[in-house]
This record gives sequence, structure tokens and C-alpha cells, in this order.
Amino acid sequence: MTSPNLSFDKIRDLLATQAASLLDDFTPRVSSATLTTPSPTTVEEVWAQSDRTPQVLRNLQALLSHGRLADTGYVSILPVDQGIEHTAAASFAPNPDYFDPANIVELAIEGGCNAVATTFGALGLTSRRFAHRIPFIVKMNHNELMSYPNSYDQIMFGSVQQAFDLGAAGVGATIYFGSEESRRQLQEVADAFEEAHALGMFTVLWCYARNSAFATPENDYHLAADVTGQANHLGVTIQADIIKQKLPENNGGFRDIGFAKTSPIVYDELTSDHPIDLCRWQVVNNYSGKIGLINSGGASSGEGDLAEAVTTAVINKRAGGMGLISGRKAFQRSRADGIELLQAIQDVYLTPEVTIA
Repeated sequence: MTSPNLSFDKIRDLLATQAASLLDDFTPRVSSATLTTPSPTTVEEVWAQSDRTPQVLRNLQALLSHGRLADTGYVSILPVDQGIEHTAAASFAPNPDYFDPANIVELAIEGGCNAVATTFGALGLTSRRFAHRIPFIVKMNHNELMSYPNSYDQIMFGSVQQAFDLGAAGVGATIYFGSEESRRQLQEVADAFEEAHALGMFTVLWCYARNSAFATPENDYHLAADVTGQANHLGVTIQADIIKQKLPENNGGFRDIGFAKTSPIVYDELTSDHPIDLCRWQVVNNYSGKIGLINSGGASSGEGDLAEAVTTAVINKRAGGMGLISGRKAFQRSRADGIELLQAIQDVYLTPEVTIA
């Protein structure tokens, strides 16, 4: 196994005042003994028992066997679809090198990632050069910001067959759960995932909550553990092999908004306000961890990016998650600094002292 560059002491230093809370003894409300947690044999233990075809199993194993986290059960993925989601200028002005798709793929390779997730256009220009060097994940749908007024809808930008022809190992898509368009998105993505599996590609679902009613004058519950957990549960129902979710920031959305259905047991017995407990509820909703949870690295905030990324990785790993998918924090800086940040994230998963709680 690759040796980490960051020592455990350095990880503690980066966590600063949160170190004791996140790294020392903590007993989550839901025991890890009830979960399926990442391991080098995840393909054999989980997916090989499912209806996934041998071709899907092969591509999942390719994902788990690549990069610095090879054969650990964990993944580090570089996603670069923000040129559509947030506009190219907002995404690449901090480092214009990444207007060139080749530099995106090279960053993922040099950064030791398991895979790169980006657009049809970017991978179409780079597939013959790089498809054999790193697993490709084609992000199939996007919310573009040129429609006025903005509608915040996820629209398919290409076909599953195109992704297959590009040599993709997997496809990815977003659903805005709770939005007016969510039922259409759910059907479109379910159909796309069925076709992707038939062609031998694995599937990754960005499970985002979006509805103005999820935000109250007191709290914004778009990142509540209960709301995001249910989004995850819908995602695994349409056979996502990996769920991408934002790290939870609070809880009690269904309870406090008075929306959908829940149980007081969720808040009284199965979760607490501890970050690891909140993230664990996301893992629980992924069929008790059988479907891997990757949390997003979030926007770049400047000098604090390294500490933020390491903190997110520690919470995800200790909660039973499968890894991180981090883009802007890596590509909105120099190549060397981006590689350092990606490898710092990976080091959390390579450090045996950072255990599943």
C-alpha cells in the first residue's frame, strides 16, 4: 500500500480545535458493526452478489485498483463539470490552464486519483490519449446558467452510448431531489443507469436536495442529515453504485419543516449533532453502507482549503464513507498545490490511525 505523505500528527494539527472531537474515542449512535464498510474486497463482497454484470464488476474493480488508494476500498475522484454548472469563467479564471481539458486529466493522474469525472466535450478531446491511463466517468447531465431567468434544472447533454464510445468506465448524473423537475430527472437517470449497466459501466449519482421550502427563516435544511439521507436512499433505489453527497451540516429538516414522514427515533436514538453521526446517517441510507458514499470537497475558500478538505475526509472515513470527490479546491490553484491537496485527502484514507468510528 502507498505510504501517506501526511503524518497522523500533521492530520491532527490540520484539524486544530476539532481534532479531539473527530479523532479521539467516539461511539456513533449507529454502530459500525451494522454496516458494510469499504475494503479491498468490496467488489467480491457486495457487487458480485448483485445483478451487476461481469463488465460492470470489471470497471468497478478498475476504479478501486487505480491511483494512490488502489486496493484500499476507498476512492479519490477529481470532478470538473463546474464549467457548465457554475460557468467556465467562475470555475477556471483562478487558473486558466484548466480551460484545456488535457490539464484536467493530467491533474487527476499526477494527483493519484482513482478516476476523473468530467464532461462529454472534455473527455471527447482527451479519450484517445488518456482513457487507458485513468478511469473516465462521464457526467451526463448538467444545470447550465445561460438560460434566463435561471431554471436550475438538470438536462441530459449526451447519451449513454456516447459515454461508452469514449471508453468510460462509469457514468454520473445529478438529480435535484425535491425540485419541480425531480420526477422527470429521476426517470431519465434511472433509464440511463439501466442502459449504462447493460453496457458494462458503473453509475455515480449526485444526490442533491433543492427546494425553497427546505430553507426556513431559522435554518437551511438542504444539507440536513435526514433530508440528504433520504435523497441518498432514492439514489440507491435506482441502482447508483456510488452516491455523491454534500457533507451534512445539521439535522431535523423533515421534523422542523413538517414535510414528508420521519420518526422521532431518528433524532432521539439514531443520530446526534456530532459530524460523524450526521454523516453516518447518510451512510446508513446507502443500504447500510453497501453502496459507497463519497462526500464533496466543496468550493475553494483559499488558504483554509487544505484543512477543510482533510476535515471532510476524516469525517467521511470515520463515518464509514468511501472517499471524497474534490474539484474546485484542487483545480483552482497551481498544479503543484492541487496535487498536494488531492494527496492530502488520500493520506487520510491511507493513515491507519484514522479509523472507522
